[in-house]
Amino acid sequence: MKCNLLKNIVAIMIGAAVGTSLRYYLNLSTVSTGYPIGTLIENMSGSLLLGLLTGWFIYKVPREWVKTGLGVGLCGGFTTMSTLAADSVSLTVHHTWWLSLIYLVVSVFGGVGSALGGFLLGQKLGLKRSQQEVGEA
Repeated sequence: MKCNLLKNIVAIMIGAAVGTSLRYYLNLSTVSTGYPIGTLIENMSGSLLLGLLTGWFIYKVPREWVKTGLGVGLCGGFTTMSTLAADSVSLTVHHTWWLSLIYLVVSVFGGVGSALGGFLLGQKLGLKRSQQEVGEA
């Protein structure tokens, strides 16, 4: 039991380090736009990836440390609710409320839509892979 918990924690730490580093790099490469496009891209692509993994894991169940490392660690480290909130406040204070509103609407609905799309795609790919394995057996 303790060994499995330790594997999960280490996998989460590694995944989070990779996800956070990717998020930082993306933000650095988009900061010149003056609009929080980096955070928007992070949250939507991270939601897509987490949805895809969730759908895939229905058919292909990996070890628990792989699931937690990719889901909680990588996707959790890559996406960021706190930056979304801070960016929304900054847009409201330094620009206009409607830019903030557009950002929030696109972030929330885009993130949920990306997660749903990823989930459906992951399910489809996982089912197809499972059927191929049954056919090969």
